[in-house]
Amino acid sequence: MKRRQFITTLAGAGVAGQLKLHPALGAEPAGDSGVSLPSPLGARAFRSVGSKVKITNMKVFGVSLTPDSDRPYVFVKLETNAGVVGWGEGTLEGKAGAVIECVNDFRDFIVGSDPMQVEHHWQSMYVHSFYRAGPVIGSAISGIDQAMWDIRGKLLDLPVYELLGGPVDPRGVRGYYHANARSREDLIRLRETAHEQGITCFKSGIPGYYEWIETHSKIKQAVEGMELLREGLGPDIDIGVDFHAKTSPTVASILVKEVEPLNLLFIEEPCPPENVKAMARIAARSTTPIATGERLVAAYSCRELVAMGVVDILQTDINHVGGITALWKVGAMAEASGISMAPHACEGPIGGLATVHVDAAMPNFLVQEICSGVQPAMKEKVWEEWLGFPAMRMVDGRFPLPEKPGLGFELSEESLKKYPFGGTRPMARVFHRDGSVAEW
Repeated sequence: MKRRQFITTLAGAGVAGQLKLHPALGAEPAGDSGVSLPSPLGARAFRSVGSKVKITNMKVFGVSLTPDSDRPYVFVKLETNAGVVGWGEGTLEGKAGAVIECVNDFRDFIVGSDPMQVEHHWQSMYVHSFYRAGPVIGSAISGIDQAMWDIRGKLLDLPVYELLGGPVDPRGVRGYYHANARSREDLIRLRETAHEQGITCFKSGIPGYYEWIETHSKIKQAVEGMELLREGLGPDIDIGVDFHAKTSPTVASILVKEVEPLNLLFIEEPCPPENVKAMARIAARSTTPIATGERLVAAYSCRELVAMGVVDILQTDINHVGGITALWKVGAMAEASGISMAPHACEGPIGGLATVHVDAAMPNFLVQEICSGVQPAMKEKVWEEWLGFPAMRMVDGRFPLPEKPGLGFELSEESLKKYPFGGTRPMARVFHRDGSVAEW
């Protein structure tokens, strides 16, 4: 039975009315003006099976909450002849301008195409770029892909997590905040707040920067910092510690062994993520779960980590890895190998909300990051101003499941104008005392 016949059958049975299928899925959109749209290469093969919805325009916005921000948001908006729009995010720290240009480079791939064919478009953008995607191409694809999924959900009148087969847990998505505390007293107060708000997990980092071979004093300082976290937050709160690849394999191998008694939820990026064999050597030294992945692009980049059994937790970022399509594939690949997912999300609200949808449908989901503290900061207030609700704020330790179709929000271009693009700004540049480059 062909797809259109199937939809007609659904309509006859009253199912289409219950699902509120958008009329554009089975007929010409009511608002179709008859204006001819470009037909992307490869589109003709799908004319008999695709929907009547076509992407009529693609816009990309750079949005700087502060003029000197090193991570201006990069938002993508797709418009359709059905009147339905989709939003996505491709924010890339330190390279906003490059991503904006890359999104525009994909215009000929997207305008005139059917937004329901997300996998086809993902493959075309990735494969037809020829040189395999790094963070710039990956982030551009991410923003476009998220916007297509947003349109798909709106056309089918379902939240994206339901399109993916979720939710796995009706209570929502477990998350964690960053532990912004400097002393034992601060940590104790944070623990009390966590108990009041139902927060069950925090993440922090290790102090300072590290040479490839470090002194006993620096090792001791790092261990004591992690011991203080456990002492201050208590035994009942899960703690992740981000090494942020500041430690060499040698230093990390010592630290993971020293802090085993702390029962940490995970240690993140104990060495640069591109050095898989070195990470395997570190993982072999400790029973503490090892996490990594925020800098990886596409499911293919995770294959070696999974095949070698190096990591316990993958943390790919929906704004870099290739959007909902790619994050979902990483999760499926990890699930088949007994690996958990704890996606990274330290950019804007659109990518954060999109991640929650994928989390909600992954059986191997562990916990979701959001780079915020227990108290809302300026950025969260702006997000609420834009979206009309407190985006990426937990209730009883979980991010609530969106109820509206698509990604679950509406956003106006006008609301972004208050925060004009301030240009690309480099991320932090850190050096050791001798002038050599330091990981941070």
